Amino acid sequence: MSRALPTALVLLAAWGCRGDADPDTIVGTGHVEATEVRVSTKVGGQLTAFPLEEGDRVALGTEIGRIDTVDLRLALDAARAEQARAAAELRLVLAGPREEEIAVAAAQVARNQAELDGAGVDFGRAQELLDRGSGTAQARDDARTRREVATAELAEAQEVLRRLRAGSRAEEIDAARAREAVATARVAQLEQQIADATITSPVGGVVTEKLVEAGELLQAGAPLLVVTDLADAWLTVFLPETDLGRVRLGQEAEVETDGGERRTGTLAYVASTAEFTPRNVQTRDERVKLVYRVKIRLDNSDGLFKPGMPATARLRAISAGS
Repeated sequence: MSRALPTALVLLAAWGCRGDADPDTIVGTGHVEATEVRVSTKVGGQLTAFPLEEGDRVALGTEIGRIDTVDLRLALDAARAEQARAAAELRLVLAGPREEEIAVAAAQVARNQAELDGAGVDFGRAQELLDRGSGTAQARDDARTRREVATAELAEAQEVLRRLRAGSRAEEIDAARAREAVATARVAQLEQQIADATITSPVGGVVTEKLVEAGELLQAGAPLLVVTDLADAWLTVFLPETDLGRVRLGQEAEVETDGGERRTGTLAYVASTAEFTPRNVQTRDERVKLVYRVKIRLDNSDGLFKPGMPATARLRAISAGS
């Protein structure tokens, strides 16, 4: 009993039976590319650990290196102290004045009221003596001045008592909350910088370029290495406009390396604008042609294809009615 061969094997078998001169075969030669991620440090400082070498494999989240955090931790201690002070000030503003302070202010009001009452009595007596001819205008004027001073001091004491009983103003509370929020944000910022001092790989792949060494003093944003995600690989070829109508996104393509390994890829992208053929194409006649860039997605889970590797793709032409 016969079984149907997998599609890839059928395509490869058909490929071996026809040549590049087949008018139904579209041939493109190009180079393999893969996703490359340049990993950088988010914080500046001395690189204290950097154990990786070119060719090492890293998984997503693998620790790549560490930046010295002594200065950051000292700044964090100071920020936490400032945060504690701001929190205490906010609690003080929310709590308002103590009962003892209000009692002292109330007592001052009572004292000023008594002084005003006494000054009023003295003024009345001085006026009465002046009216009877036994007093002087100077004595009456001095008594009036003492009464006016006592009136002003009473008003001031009453205002102090009113403010204490009213508690903190809304603006004072808002300002205290803002100071605490600033201090809290500073603490969070420094904690994040300390966490960022441990650098991890944002992607799994192979270290293809090492840019620094342990012990170097780095600025924030300095690149450390390049990680290439070999699993996300594709072959870039260039096709003339006359062939664009004979290919379809998603169709299979036969890919062969210069070493003879064959794989089946998938046409994943066709550029929307034309460009001149890249300089690495061999002949001058081909270099001056307008072509469209095409990407053929590759199954590269085993790492067979490497960035820069030359390869040839063959696609079966699709008729306009298909």
